[in-house]
Amino acid sequence: MKVSDRATGLMLVALGSAAYWGGSRLPPVPGQQVGPNVFPMVIGAALLVCGVLIMLGVGRTFEEDEKVVTTEAGDVADAAVAQPERGFVKGFLHDGWKVLIPPAALFFYYFASERLGFWITATLMVFSLAWSQGAKLKWAVALAVVAPALVHLVFYKLLRVPLPFGLLKFPWA
Repeated sequence: MKVSDRATGLMLVALGSAAYWGGSRLPPVPGQQVGPNVFPMVIGAALLVCGVLIMLGVGRTFEEDEKVVTTEAGDVADAAVAQPERGFVKGFLHDGWKVLIPPAALFFYYFASERLGFWITATLMVFSLAWSQGAKLKWAVALAVVAPALVHLVFYKLLRVPLPFGLLKFPWA
């Protein structure tokens, strides 16, 4: 079953709007500029923007086109159906191991972040996640450099949540 990008984007817009609205309804903490409402509002706004971008088709050119497979009789067959069965073990070794990368990245962050710091740990995590999911090397490196800086900036300046420094200090810390 395929779900259209418009339906997926609309669901993210609705979820983001609900999170933003719910966060805006939380009471402020007296004497603090940043209260419990900020994090749900930031996440809601990010979901809303991502939903709109998905609805507009931004990033669609990065996806690979599905290969058209023809049968011996000349009929067009679905590429997923036309591929031979690999079995569980061969299929897992071919692509299934990718499902283990996100939990492994979380364990890596838990055990390495205090020693290495957020910058190095997050850079390694983002690179390994992007590259294992099929991103080109230049995009994986660019994302691994930019994403941790943006996440740290949001946590440190907006949410005022300290992240571990480790071996490298951030310029704004």
